[in-house]
Amino acid sequence: MSGATARSIEGDGTPEAAWRASGLLESMPWIDLDALLGHAQRVVVVAPHPDDEVLGCGGLIADCAQRGIEVRVVAITDGEHCYPGQPFWTPVQLQRQRRRELVAAARQLGLEPGALVHLGVADGAVAGSIDRVARRLGQTLRATDLVLCTWQLDGHPDHEAAATAVVRAAQGAGARLLQYPVWAWHWMGADGPPGPAVDAVRLALGPATQAAKRRAVACFTTQTGHCDPPLRGTGPILPPHVLARFDRGFEVFFQ
Repeated sequence: MSGATARSIEGDGTPEAAWRASGLLESMPWIDLDALLGHAQRVVVVAPHPDDEVLGCGGLIADCAQRGIEVRVVAITDGEHCYPGQPFWTPVQLQRQRRRELVAAARQLGLEPGALVHLGVADGAVAGSIDRVARRLGQTLRATDLVLCTWQLDGHPDHEAAATAVVRAAQGAGARLLQYPVWAWHWMGADGPPGPAVDAVRLALGPATQAAKRRAVACFTTQTGHCDPPLRGTGPILPPHVLARFDRGFEVFFQ
């Protein structure tokens, strides 16, 4: 994620306790990994910023890696503009650190650095680079891929622009596409549907997979506020009440 805001991504958002009490999550049908993968020979996870892939589908990534299924993670930006005005954590420092964090997180999920691709689009500028992103992805996607990206109505401008580019590239390649919500858990009301014409499913995560995902999330120290030197005068992008939404025994995908 990055620090940019859109569609009421402000304040504390919908608490995880409200989600768990609403019954909406429980109404989403379960799907197992075999059914989710279908005939896919490779999984390509596209993230607007480093950490989105782990928050939204870190469990899926870990389970695929455990099975020996090829996974590629594509980071569109480096999330370098998430803390404007920080004396130490400048965009240059953040760009380097967030790439290091992604490598560390990927290893916790069973991936090596060679599985990571960085497109280098400026953080906050994905909407102006949709053609470029779609073209780059179109050069590598295959019809036998399962492609995952952030939800097209996720509420963050980079997330929604990323989805536009990925949808275009996946359609061009004939690849199957799933979308994962990240910021939608913040702004959506727990008593409403996940969105118009959304077919949501849940993938169960076993204890070992959940533990791997937690370790991966913890690698993003700049985002959780556990970095050294510490952030000055601002809270982290991922405080505990936000992380709680991704510490479930399942992950949600929109088909």
